[in-house]
Order: sequence, then structure tokens, then C-alpha cells
Amino acid sequence: VILIILDTFSAPPLKAVQRGYRGTGMDEFYQPAELKKQAAANQVPAPEDKVDLAGQKSSEVYSNVKVLGDLDANEFIRLMTAITAWVSPQQGCAYCHTDNPAEDTLYTKVVARRMLQMTKHINADWKPHVAATGVTCYTCHRGNPVPQNIWFDEKLPPHAGGFAQAAIGKNTPSSVVGSASLPNDVFKPFLEEAHNIRVAGTTALPENPQATIKQTEWTYGLMMHFSESLGVNCTYCHNSRSFSDWSQSTPARGTAWYGIRMVRNLNVEYLDPLTSTFPAARLGPHGDGPKVNCLTCHQGVYKPLFGASMLGDYPELADNK
Repeated sequence: VILIILDTFSAPPLKAVQRGYRGTGMDEFYQPAELKKQAAANQVPAPEDKVDLAGQKSSEVYSNVKVLGDLDANEFIRLMTAITAWVSPQQGCAYCHTDNPAEDTLYTKVVARRMLQMTKHINADWKPHVAATGVTCYTCHRGNPVPQNIWFDEKLPPHAGGFAQAAIGKNTPSSVVGSASLPNDVFKPFLEEAHNIRVAGTTALPENPQATIKQTEWTYGLMMHFSESLGVNCTYCHNSRSFSDWSQSTPARGTAWYGIRMVRNLNVEYLDPLTSTFPAARLGPHGDGPKVNCLTCHQGVYKPLFGASMLGDYPELADNK
């Protein structure tokens, strides 16, 4: 007999942080040793050395500069150096550029240009979620050409057909939903499309059964993704005695509300349109392009990089000009 035990428990000592009113049980538990590991994995890289201004715009010095054209030419090179270290430290500049840097021959350059626009869009237009902390390319990439935490349309296992043909991944435990047997195709309906996220109706006897069992399970699967992505439990946002009541929720729930809509916006407006730009090897099993979710930025901690901001060193990424 072979006994397999999944190590899903945290060894003592555990510490708690109170997130809500006393007596509500709204506590976050953490293990100091694990927190120490996470802190080491979420260090912000040292900024590039400051440079003297060239006195000319980058668009006046370099050809085919479609983003950051108003940035000083020397500051432009400083930022490109930083992006290389954040995204392609092994490949170097050649990851996006040919011998003629002005060419758009490589798909990676076309994608990188659009990602720069997306980064500026997040920092300028989604402050209700990212606040003044903002994001940079490093927030997601962490030294990898392709962020480690992206997603594609789910390729579900074969089924018997009939009434079971819409299995939506149930009973096939997935890390997407914390290894639970919940629907694991939660990203497309909620983080690309705008399906209603609800567990229960708003009245005792709703006229329209909007909160079906399927929708409830979908919602639980999405919430498991949030929990795994941020390294928190339900009470980080909700009071478990009344999950739906905003007046009993923490401010983090409002931040999350904007985050859901931000991720949808990024997938629909920036990433989906790039599908035809990517080579076949970079597409998912259904031919769709890579997309983002909460884990892409958060990577297991409640604030990306534990809330450290890099925009002070790279203010050119903080606006949408």
C-alpha cells in the first residue's frame, strides 16, 4: 500500500493580523518563515544609474520611436537598458531588435511596444487599483521573457457527451482553483468576458434565477484563484457572516472590484488583439494568445512586490502620454 500525503498544512508558529472588527473572525494567518521566503523573492532590482540629459527627444535621435518619443534620448536608453534587465537578461537587446534597431521585424518588438503602452495605461487610468504604486515591466516579467503566470483558453479533458458534455473542468482538480474540484475555466468568463460574479440572489425569492449552481461554483473557483494569487483567505475582503454585504467588507474588496475590471480591460484591449502577432508556438491549444490574471502581477503576495514602487525611478512609465 502506497500512502501519499499532500503537504498542504502550515507548520507552527502562525501569526495573525486582524482585518475586521473584533469578534468577526476576520483574521489573516501567516507563517513567518514562509513570509521571509516571499520577501526574498519579491525584491525590487536596483535602478539603473542616472544619466545626464541629452537635450533632445528620443524621437529626434532615433528612428521609428512610436512610444516614449517625447522622452529625453538618454533617459530613453536608460529605460531600454532597464527593460532588457527586467525582461530578457539572458537574450539581451537582440530579443526585440535586429542589427537595425528601427526595424519592426521581430514580433517581440511589436509586442513590447504594445506592452509599454499597456503599462502606461495601467498607471494612468487604473489608479483605483494600482494607486500611486503602479507597475512596471518587472512587476510581471521578473527576469523572464514571458511572464511565468499567464493563461490560455482551457483545454478540458474528454467527456462522455450527453448531459455531461458541458463539464467545464469540474471534478478534475486544478491548481487554477486551489486544487479543488471546481470549474477551472474561470478566467475566460470573468477576466475576459463579463459574466456576473455572484453566489446567491439578492432577494429570498428572486424572480429570475440568475445565481445558478453552475454560476455559484464558477464564482467559488474564481475566488480560489484570488486567494491563491494574493496568498490570502476570504476574510481579506469579506466578512464571512455576509459575503455579499459591502458595508461589512474591507476596503480591499473595492480595490479587487476595480482589479477585476482592469484585468478584463487589459485582456480585451491589449492582449487579445495581439493574437495574430504571436507565432504559433506562443499560442494556446485553441489558438488564442496569452492573457493575464491576478497571479500574473501578484505572484502569491497581497501586493505585487509587497507594495514597493519602481515608478519613482522610472516616472516616464507613470503617465499615458
